[in-house]
Amino acid sequence: MNTDLLDNNRLVKEQGFITHDGIELFYRYWPSTSMKPKGAIVLFHRGHEHSGRLIHIVEELGMQDYAFYAWDARGHGQSPGERGYSPSIATSIRDVQTFIDHISATYSFEEEHIAIIAQSVGAVLVSAWVHDYAPKIRCMILASPAFKVKLYVPFARAGLKLIQKVRGNFFVNSYVKAKFLTHDPERIKSFDNDPLVTRAISSNILLSLYDTAERVVADAAAITVPTQLLISGSDWVVHHKPQHQFYERLGSLAKERHILDGFYHDTLGEKDRHIAIDKMSSFIQQSFTVPLSRQNLENADKFGFTRTESDKLATPNSLLSSEGIYWALYRQGLKISGLQSEGIKLGHKTGFDSGSTLDYVYENKPQSTSILGKLIDKNYLNAVGWRGIRQRKINIEELLQIASSKLRAQGNEVNIMDIASGHGRYILEAIERGAKGNQHRPNSILLRDYSDLNVENGNKLITEKGLADIAQFIKADAFDAESYINLDTQPTLGVVSGLYELFADNDLVRISLNGLASAIQSGGYLIYTGQPWHPQLKMIAKALTSHRQGRAWVMRRRSQEEMDQLVAAAGFTKIEQRIDQFGIFTVSLAVRNNDI
Repeated sequence: MNTDLLDNNRLVKEQGFITHDGIELFYRYWPSTSMKPKGAIVLFHRGHEHSGRLIHIVEELGMQDYAFYAWDARGHGQSPGERGYSPSIATSIRDVQTFIDHISATYSFEEEHIAIIAQSVGAVLVSAWVHDYAPKIRCMILASPAFKVKLYVPFARAGLKLIQKVRGNFFVNSYVKAKFLTHDPERIKSFDNDPLVTRAISSNILLSLYDTAERVVADAAAITVPTQLLISGSDWVVHHKPQHQFYERLGSLAKERHILDGFYHDTLGEKDRHIAIDKMSSFIQQSFTVPLSRQNLENADKFGFTRTESDKLATPNSLLSSEGIYWALYRQGLKISGLQSEGIKLGHKTGFDSGSTLDYVYENKPQSTSILGKLIDKNYLNAVGWRGIRQRKINIEELLQIASSKLRAQGNEVNIMDIASGHGRYILEAIERGAKGNQHRPNSILLRDYSDLNVENGNKLITEKGLADIAQFIKADAFDAESYINLDTQPTLGVVSGLYELFADNDLVRISLNGLASAIQSGGYLIYTGQPWHPQLKMIAKALTSHRQGRAWVMRRRSQEEMDQLVAAAGFTKIEQRIDQFGIFTVSLAVRNNDI
C-alpha cells in the first residue's frame, strides 16, 4: 500500500504497517515540507472513527515543518478486522507501540522528536501506552479522553459484564447522534454520511476500556511526559471527573489543562475548534523549543509516590480498627484455607514470593487431595496476579528467543545467565520448547539463586529436562558485586526476572545491574522484568508473607520509567517490551552499550 495524493497543496501518502501479530494497518502520512523536519506529530482518532476525520487537524495546525501521521485502528476505517473489534485492549495498546516503532524506523524519527495528539478512546490508548511502555516522546495532547463513558442505562456496565460472561463477546452500537458530538453542521453531516464510521464497539473492548482507564487515572503519577489536557465543557459522551483526577495526579512537571466551555465530545471537530487548535499548536511548538528533559527517577525509592504508597502499606493497622479486624480475619481465613490448599500451604511455608511458590504457579495444577482443597487451589491459582505471572513467563520465553536469534545473527554464542532463577522452570521450559520447535539450544546456561532449596530443585529440573550437558545451577547472591567477576563463561544474555520487584532499595538494584553490565559482553542482551502496577498490593501487604523470615510481603512498585532509567544508567538500551493484559508485569529486552 503506497498511494500519493494532494491534500490542499500538501502531499499525503496512504501507507500500511505490520503489527506484532501480522495485521497490516492503514495510515496516512503527510511529509514535512522542510528538508529537515522539526519533528513528527502522530494523530489517534476517537472511537468509531478513522484517520480521514483527522485530515482537517493537519490543515488547520499548519506546521508545515513537521511530518504528520494518522492511523486507522484495527477494526476501523480502512484497516482490516471485524468492525469495532480488537482481540484485547492490550493488543490495541501494543499496536500504538508498533506504530511508533514503525515511524521511528521508517522515517528516522527518534521518540524524543515525536508528539502525540489523541482524542477520546484514542487518548485512553495513548495514555495507557505512555504509562505502560514509558516512551521518551516529546509531549502528548489528550482531547476529551474517554476515561469513563457515560452509560445512561442504570447498572449498564454490570449488565454488559453479565451478558458477556453468559454469551461471550458481542457488539454494542453507539447511542450518540452526531448532533451531540459537535455544533459544526458540516461535521455532523459528514459523520452521518461517512461509510467508514464504525457504529459498533466490541463488548470486550468497551469493558476493558473502563478497567484500563481506571488503572491509568489511579496511577497517573507514573506519567511524566509533558501533557496538555483539553476538556470539552458540555460533553454528552464521557464524564469530566476522571479527566480532572488524571490531570491532578499527573506526574509531569510540564502540564496544561484547558476547559473548553460549550464544547461537545468531538473536541477537535467542534465549530469553534480554532480555540483548541491554537492551544495545541502553542503547546507543541513550546515543547520542541525547550530541551528534552525528564525527571530523574533513580532515587524514587527514597522519595516519590510509590515510596509513600509502600510506607503506608507497611504501617500496621490498629487491631481495634475496622480495617485491622478485617485483615486479621482475612489472614485467619488464609490459614484455614491452607489446611486444605497445597498452594496456600506452600505460600505460608516458603513465602508467597518464593521460588517454590512461583514454580507451583507456573505449573498451574491444583495439587490438593481433597475436592475442597482442589477448589480452593483453583481459585488461588486464578488470582489476577498469578495469571499475570504466567503471562510474564510466556513473555520471557518470547524475548529469550528474540535475543538468541539476534545473537546468532551477529555470529555470537548464546550464553545465558539468570541471576535469581528460583527453580529455573521458565528458562528451562523455554529452552525445551525451543528445541522441540527445531530451534538451536544455547551454548551454555548458568542459573543462580541464593536459596539452597532452589538450587537443589533447579538441578533436579535440569536433569529432568535433559539439559545437564549445557546447564548448571549454582548458589550465588544477585546483590553481591563480587559474584559477577571471573565467571567461567562470559554471558551474552543476562536474565533477571521477578527479583527487583521484591526489593524497594534502588541501591541494591544498581549493584546487581552494574554487575550484569560488567559480566555481559558489549552488544549482548539483558532481559529484565518490572511491576509498574498491581491491583492487589494492599491484600498482598496485609495478608501474605514473604520469603524473608515470614515478614509481610510489602512491595514498592517501580514505574516502567523508573525501571528503564536504572537499566539505562547501568549501560543498557531498551529495544523491546511486553506487558500482560492486566497491566501488571512487564518484560523488557535491552542491549548492552559498547561505550561502558
